[in-house]
Amino acid sequence: MVVRSGGRRIPVVILAGFLGSGKTTLLNHLLHRSGGSRIGAVVNDFGAIEIDAMAVAGALGDSTVSLGNGCLCCAVDGSELDVYLERLARPSAGIDVIVIEASGLAEPQELVRMVLANEHPDIVYGGLVEVVDAAEFDATRARHPEIDRHLGLADLVVVNKVDRVTDASRVLTLVRSLVDRAAVVSATHGRVDPEFLFDCRPSQERVGQLSFDDLHHHENDHTRHLHAAYDSLSFVSGRPLDPRRLMRFLDSRPEGLYRIKGYVDFGPYDVRNRYAVHAVGRFLRFCPEPWPAGEERLTQLVLIGAGIDAGALREELEACGSDGAPHADEHGMWGVLRYVRDPAEDPAA
Repeated sequence: MVVRSGGRRIPVVILAGFLGSGKTTLLNHLLHRSGGSRIGAVVNDFGAIEIDAMAVAGALGDSTVSLGNGCLCCAVDGSELDVYLERLARPSAGIDVIVIEASGLAEPQELVRMVLANEHPDIVYGGLVEVVDAAEFDATRARHPEIDRHLGLADLVVVNKVDRVTDASRVLTLVRSLVDRAAVVSATHGRVDPEFLFDCRPSQERVGQLSFDDLHHHENDHTRHLHAAYDSLSFVSGRPLDPRRLMRFLDSRPEGLYRIKGYVDFGPYDVRNRYAVHAVGRFLRFCPEPWPAGEERLTQLVLIGAGIDAGALREELEACGSDGAPHADEHGMWGVLRYVRDPAEDPAA
């Protein structure tokens, strides 16, 4: 597991899907099994509220709070969402991840644009999760044909309520035919392993507070085994990576490889900085940051997906190692730098 150090980067995950697909159920599941992480939420498109996954959700018994501000992608402009995100991202809040639960008729593309346009240095786009009701999928497509476009935008699709259908494999096959390199996973009652969406290790120690998991340790919860549905690979190397080779790997990453996170050492290509890498589905971002004093220079990556060949991916990453040339090719980093956000660029472009 790669732990954040230095700058606090808070992923913003957008949870979308038509009415009744199970978004709130999935959010409640994340709150119950957050691994001690503190979740901030912009819920039901009405406003922002800090939801402490360790205590508040248990006290309220409901993660949905309406502040009456209207639909995020219609009545609320981007600047208002920025205010909510900035409030949740302030250091004193101790938030580890933010989840935006969209309304059943929200436009996911607009929500993604609004998050990407946010200029807060600690905010990073965490991906678009589209929730599908397996039992109502055919009827939903008939009423709302735009769902095909929404699925094409998603980074992860959760086909929920598979326990309510006898032809789940048909629905899953159909959904997979409509996505673009997104991972597709099945679920009942919104039970998706939170580790698939965000780090379940808090960014700071919690002193004097019980975690929500501690409060519910007595439950007979088989969802702890959800990780069995996914594959993960941890890659650590003391050998710097060649930027051109790594970009070839990232450009050709296979279907189902949903998430890549960690740090990359490019050796002589940038001796001062390591590069935090954040990939969700098709989205990719690099963030250079100074090497912590005294820290061993390693590449540390975690790859998470469904149906991936971990052995083959490890071999491909090993092949990205640098040849050890003492001098860097002056053009070698161009591919990486395309994905480093320029503070001067228009984030809405």
